[in-house]
Amino acid sequence: MSLFMVLELGLAWVLLYFKLRARRVQDQARYTAAYRLWVRVFALTVVLVLASGAPMLLQLGVLWPDLLARIGNVSGPLLAAALLSTFVFKSCFLGVMLFGQRRVSDTAHTVVVLMVALGVTFSLFWILVLQSWMQAPAGATFVDDIYQVSQWDDVVFNPFLGSFAALAVALSATAVGFLFMGHVCRHALRHTPDESTRSVFRTGLALALGGGVLLLGALLYYGHQVALYQPAKAAATAAYWQTGTRPDLALVGWPSEHQNQTIADLNIRDAARPWLARDERGVSVGLDKFAGMHAPVALTFWAWRLLFGFTLALTLLCVVSALYLRKKGYDPTALSAGWQRLLAVLTYSGWGLMLLVLVHVWLGQLPFAVFGTITVADVLGEYSTDLLFGALVVAIVVYVLLVAAFVRMVGHSMRYGVVPVARRRGRA
Repeated sequence: MSLFMVLELGLAWVLLYFKLRARRVQDQARYTAAYRLWVRVFALTVVLVLASGAPMLLQLGVLWPDLLARIGNVSGPLLAAALLSTFVFKSCFLGVMLFGQRRVSDTAHTVVVLMVALGVTFSLFWILVLQSWMQAPAGATFVDDIYQVSQWDDVVFNPFLGSFAALAVALSATAVGFLFMGHVCRHALRHTPDESTRSVFRTGLALALGGGVLLLGALLYYGHQVALYQPAKAAATAAYWQTGTRPDLALVGWPSEHQNQTIADLNIRDAARPWLARDERGVSVGLDKFAGMHAPVALTFWAWRLLFGFTLALTLLCVVSALYLRKKGYDPTALSAGWQRLLAVLTYSGWGLMLLVLVHVWLGQLPFAVFGTITVADVLGEYSTDLLFGALVVAIVVYVLLVAAFVRMVGHSMRYGVVPVARRRGRA
């Protein structure tokens, strides 16, 4: 669901940008063509978000039956707000956006596209509030194993909301940017791109570059929040084992929980201090303070380094591409065939970034489902291993098929474009 939601958010606002640019006479043809092509991809992402959302709600109730019972006073209103935003904005305006363009004025249709973008944003906002609150449960009191809300302002504007919102916006921009560039380059290797396709490439390059820079900043901000509110995750991310020892920053290495040390590490002396929690004496807190109640160290350690390194590499790639194409009108055909193939390979690199974020955020929070209070073991349903494994295999197969179908249909759209449909009785 998260993979398609980042595309949905980014595409919604990019389509509004295409509509606004198409209102200018000199840009009308190329941006109208870009809108007509990518609105079909957006419609597909909307369907897949809804299709993946239903199993997610089912999993919450079946696999973690006690979770919603314990946090229902918080999660219930937030999920209701997300569903209400979906139905009020997306359901009311999406039909006009997709099928009513010829029945309303261009101004009215642009307003409808804006309302759909707002609906997508509001729906995601309430989900981010719930997810970020589970990282730092502020504004609620845990009494008799149930959370009671004491201050809704603190629940909504919890400590992690800012970093989660920044990560969502950055990931959306990066994912859509590389989606645009990748498909345009794949198309340019076989055909000469028209002006509309070049405009899509320029938009994608700007999105990917801006999103990459924002993502680097958001990751630094998120790391600072982790140090403040999740000391165990911070220590696991840095592989900092012993409180009071020199907090060197291990760039690479293999954290061994059995030996309580990082094997074959490459360190920067005393550089991990800003990313670690500190006790009342100002001493950096290590993993020895948590008595095993921390995430798998190697997984958390490498998820963060792969995430930051991959983001930095993609951002540098965009910077080099922008500098090279600056005097060439940002024409993708000015790139070498190898460079175009590289961008084509990275078409769905935004999804890779999203998966790494999810690994660090959620698996890095283990053993807690709600940080500091509710563990996964407390809310996990009692099912046999064979049943869980079988259900997991079925879920993986279904989602792989959905992703493969999405990739194939987007590729088909880029290859053949928008196929005109004959009018009949006034309908397209």
